[in-house]
Amino acid sequence: MKALLPEAVFGLIAPAGPPREGVMAQLPALFEHLALRVKVFPGCHGPGVLGHLAASDEQRLADLHAALADERVDALLCLRGGYGCHRLLAGLDLALVQRAAKPLIGYSDITALHAVWALAGVPAWHAPMPASDWVLPGGQADAERLLAALRRGVQPGDVQRADREHPLSRPGQAQGRLLGGNLAVLTALVGTPFMPRLRGAIVLLEDISEDAYRVDRYLAQLKLAGALDGVAGFLLGSFTEGQTPADAVLADHLHPLGVPLLAGWPAGHGQPNRALPLGPRVRMDVGARELRW
Repeated sequence: MKALLPEAVFGLIAPAGPPREGVMAQLPALFEHLALRVKVFPGCHGPGVLGHLAASDEQRLADLHAALADERVDALLCLRGGYGCHRLLAGLDLALVQRAAKPLIGYSDITALHAVWALAGVPAWHAPMPASDWVLPGGQADAERLLAALRRGVQPGDVQRADREHPLSRPGQAQGRLLGGNLAVLTALVGTPFMPRLRGAIVLLEDISEDAYRVDRYLAQLKLAGALDGVAGFLLGSFTEGQTPADAVLADHLHPLGVPLLAGWPAGHGQPNRALPLGPRVRMDVGARELRW
């Protein structure tokens, strides 16, 4: 993945949910502190629709297309997740995504758009976002790590390591494209033209506020649909804020698949939320708790 120059311009778009009240007013000072050049697209300011969409489908899709087409914009930075990206997929110009070849930065509901980037063969970043992460206590450190990664790009031999072992991990080594993201959002793509092809991939999964029985349902659906057939390995990020822990369900579904699984990776709705490049091939070594590009 190519590095972004320090003077790169980020197109701030809101393809999913609206920001919390007062958050937009905090962002200009934060962007200035981070020395970030940002072009804010109109949907970031609403008006919100249905209580859970940042703006109308037409406005959010127009912003996405405009950011892709704008030659001054080098990367697309999503304001936050929530819900709404599925509503844009049918109208998304896949040829424009391919021609522009701009990285898409975000996670959570942005997993639906990451799937399109994967189909288009364009790299993306599973990474924290301004309105949901950067403004939180400790969130600026994640933002700084993300920007450092973007300005470095992905170089052969780059390594990321997890700090500690996790009991869910299953030993071994695997390699393939790193794909996936939010479990619920990924599962909701099953049966659509936008479901990414996961055969031979290292599949990243994470989620928030999903009790064990719901995680069970999502994984069962993915398996019944054949979506996990031939997967090379799994990388599990955080599963936070569920009333019942999901570890036993994750093990029950994923361990019998017989592939390496590296759990406890610092990505998802917890902190730290370490930026991960989606699309490029990666080698996963569970014993070393590392990813190597």
